[in-house]
Amino acid sequence: MKLYFSPGACSLSPHIVLRELGLPFEAIKVDLASKTTADGADFRAVNPKGYVPALQLDSGEVLTEGPAIVQYLADQKPEAGLAPANGSMPRYRLQEWLNFISTEIHKQFSPLFNPANPDSVKDAQKAKLAQRFAEIAPVLEKQDYLTGSQFSVADAYLFTVLGWSKYFHIDLNQWPAIARYVDRVAARPAVAEALEVEAKAKKAA
Repeated sequence: MKLYFSPGACSLSPHIVLRELGLPFEAIKVDLASKTTADGADFRAVNPKGYVPALQLDSGEVLTEGPAIVQYLADQKPEAGLAPANGSMPRYRLQEWLNFISTEIHKQFSPLFNPANPDSVKDAQKAKLAQRFAEIAPVLEKQDYLTGSQFSVADAYLFTVLGWSKYFHIDLNQWPAIARYVDRVAARPAVAEALEVEAKAKKAA
C-alpha cells in the first residue's frame, strides 16, 4: 500500500493507524501547494480532489477520505481491535465519533488556516471549537479513549486534529482531561514513530 501524506495534515491519522497495525506501506509525501509528490509527479492523477490522505491499494485502487481509510485499515487486521466488528452497535458508535470529529472539529479548524479570514471570523471559530472541546472533555474524564479503554481509529483522528490547536494559541489545558488524553496518545510507540517520520519529512522539504 501507498499512503499519500503531507506533514502535519489530517493524513497523520491513517499514518498512525498503519503503524499501530504494523501493516507494510510506503509513505509518499505530497506538496499540497503544487499538488505534486516528492518525485515531481502530479498528485491529482492519484486523487483528483488534490488533497490528502489517499491510500493506494496493492490492486491499484485508490481510497480517499480519512474516516473511510482508517476503517478500511482497521478491517485488514480486526484482531488489533482498532475498530469494532462491522454491523455491531460499537461500530456505529465509532462511526458516530468519526463523523463528529470530521464535521465538528476538523472542519471548524479550516477557517483558521485561511489568512484571508478576519480576526472576527477566527474568534468565532475558536468559540465553536471550545464548545466542542467542552463536550468531549467529560467523556475523557471517565475513560482513557473515546470508545472506552481501547485505543481506536477515532482516537488517531482526534489526536491529529487536536494537534492543530497549538498553531492558533488554543491552550488545551483549559480542558485537563483533553490535555491528559493528548499526552497519553502521544506516548504510544506507533504515534511517536509517525510523528518523528513526519517531522523529518517536513525538515527535508
